[in-house]
Amino acid sequence: MEPQHWNTLELPKVLAKLTNYTSFSAGSDLARALEPSTFPDVVAQRLAETREARSILITRSDLGLGGVHDIRPLAENAARGILLLPPDLLAVRSTLIAARDLRRTLIKVGNQYPRLGSLAERLSEPSGIINEIGRCIDENNLEVRDDATPELADIRRELRDSVNRVQEKLRRIITNSRNALYLQEAIITQRGGRFVVPVKIDFKGRIPGIVHDQSASGATLFVEPLSTVELNNKVRELQLREEHEVQRVLQMLSALIGQQAQSITYTVEALAELDLIFAKARYADDLDAIEPRLDNGSRATLRLIRARHPLLDPATVVPLDLDLEPDLRIVVITGPNTGGKTVALKTVGLMILMTQCGLHLPVSAGSAVSIFDQVYADIGDEQSIEQSLSTFSSHLVNLVSFIDRTGPRSLVLLDELGAGTDPAEGSALARAILDYLRASEAMTIVATHYPELKVWAHSTEGAINASVEFDPETLRPTYKLTVGLPGRSNAFAIATRLGLKDNIVAHARTMVAEGDLKAEDLLAEIHHQHEVAERSRVEADHARLEAEATARQLRERLGRIEEERASILEAAQTNAQQQIETLRAELDQMRSGLNPAQAVEAAAIEARAEELLDQTEAIAPQPVIEKPPAGPRHSIRVGDRVYLEKLNTLGEVTAIDRGQYEVMVGSLRTRVKPGEAEWRSSPSVDHPSARPASADNLKLTTTARMEIDLRGMRADDAVTEVERQIDAAFLQGMPFVRIIHGKGSGALRKAVREALQANPAVKSAESGKDQEGGEGVTIAFLHADA
Repeated sequence: MEPQHWNTLELPKVLAKLTNYTSFSAGSDLARALEPSTFPDVVAQRLAETREARSILITRSDLGLGGVHDIRPLAENAARGILLLPPDLLAVRSTLIAARDLRRTLIKVGNQYPRLGSLAERLSEPSGIINEIGRCIDENNLEVRDDATPELADIRRELRDSVNRVQEKLRRIITNSRNALYLQEAIITQRGGRFVVPVKIDFKGRIPGIVHDQSASGATLFVEPLSTVELNNKVRELQLREEHEVQRVLQMLSALIGQQAQSITYTVEALAELDLIFAKARYADDLDAIEPRLDNGSRATLRLIRARHPLLDPATVVPLDLDLEPDLRIVVITGPNTGGKTVALKTVGLMILMTQCGLHLPVSAGSAVSIFDQVYADIGDEQSIEQSLSTFSSHLVNLVSFIDRTGPRSLVLLDELGAGTDPAEGSALARAILDYLRASEAMTIVATHYPELKVWAHSTEGAINASVEFDPETLRPTYKLTVGLPGRSNAFAIATRLGLKDNIVAHARTMVAEGDLKAEDLLAEIHHQHEVAERSRVEADHARLEAEATARQLRERLGRIEEERASILEAAQTNAQQQIETLRAELDQMRSGLNPAQAVEAAAIEARAEELLDQTEAIAPQPVIEKPPAGPRHSIRVGDRVYLEKLNTLGEVTAIDRGQYEVMVGSLRTRVKPGEAEWRSSPSVDHPSARPASADNLKLTTTARMEIDLRGMRADDAVTEVERQIDAAFLQGMPFVRIIHGKGSGALRKAVREALQANPAVKSAESGKDQEGGEGVTIAFLHADA
């Protein structure tokens, strides 16, 4: 690939942003030097590395390369015998510690992140260097520790004693009242590594000693008293011995690093690669990017869904959609100036270059691209004063430099093709260039103002029109790219909007060929219909998402209701069984002392207890519904019972609308497709559930329902059914019953509520909540004791 085209597409600016996410200079250098690869295996490897890094950062957000430095120059100096100072040695140690910790972490999860694990294998663990530097160098004071060697410990201990002795001698001199007049200040200082006192120039010689320095004003002499010369000599001797021992320790550590210089260099290079990978991951997270699918078929693929230019403000950038069919090779974009044509070209080019650099793209799911061998871009005004080239000439020179090298794996991006010269000749030249690029099968996207290119794209196989839209009301571009429709002229609309007299605009329209006017009007109508269709699609998608959310809520609610019902029934059965067991125990105790008459009575009571036990078993919680066996193929009608596999339950079809079934499941209503419902039964006058319920039908073993659906029933039948179900629920200890009667005229609701008021088992009744059906539902709360 040719780097000048990367600059045109602003890839260096993207890489400069990438460097902000690196941790040390070597990683930044790799980021700035990153180049798109044309090898599919390399690109796939890069994208996978970024994917693994993003994945591991989700669980290990603290994972990074803190404390890492580019220590390759230090290792090289050490290998040449150059002495490394304590700060350098500590930089080496912190880098090797970070490499060791990162290596252990990544190898531990190598099965899950094999590419990162493989890179981690290249990191060395020179524990000897780490330990020796830590033992010898104090990272707080940045100096060699006293205990680095026994000799250094002895020297420094003796040095401290000698310094204390000379300072004590000098303190006695400056605190002597006879010397107070001679001293400029009563302090001890150093000159040339020797301890001295400041003496006034006028009293030179009053304190016998050696003058080592004079103040800038000349008023003060710095004198080493004769009585401290030997002590100072001892201190200086020990200081030289200390320096020599420190140098020996530093030389030993430097040699240790020099011996492993090559291994350290390899480690830093591997750290730089890992730093770049994690920088790609963090940059992708901030861009809200995804990994594009690579399509390396025989023909290049370009499918970008809601692509966003990475250098524009994400809060205001308008996403771009470009999904080209396999047989399309050329896209002609038309539209107003500053409408986004150039941004569209750069966005497409950047998406390809970023992919081949291993960067994830700021696009939506479903995006797919191919790997291109070359990306050529002629964008912007390249007018050159130095070379006496016009805008037209500069564009042509750039185009000539690469047009002969285009092929099926080339992406060509051309801005204002043929502009800057006579429109007729420029348009003809532009069409000829596009014919040449079409023959070369290069993927080409061109932005233009020439109307002739719209016609060419419409009538040429393998080419398609596209446009950036313009809002004539606000006189602003929308920056939205629409593929399949050419851009329309807005000159007359803009002129009218800006207040140009109507008669002038009308006169101008008469100067345009009638066919062109009709074509423009037709194009405007096509744009309008496209906008209407797009709004309808958006509304349909919104409705679909709402329906899916509602279905999820219904399934969750149905599950909660079933759990609640099972819990209540289980508690009721447990309570009844406990009471019966207690009664049995009492009867067993009483039976031995009963006379014959009492024994008969006890037997009757025991029989009644057995009957109650049987009834408790009848109210046992129902097991989870298993899918009933499929019945014979049958056309489904309103009123039929059907099985819903997604909800794992049975329901009743209440309506059929636009090829979908509306099914009631208890108090819940849902819509399903024909393939999601299986017929189970149809209503019949002979079916027991179709006959009006009466008190004679009521049995204690009737399984009570927490929901009663009365819709479609006459008031008399509905009241009878309510009374039968209320009695059953009451006897089985249920706390409440939901009654669905619908809203309608209100007659059925009134009859039901009057019946509930008269029923002694009902404690109170109230309308359902809005989410439960409102006035179409009544909740009857039952007394606790039968």
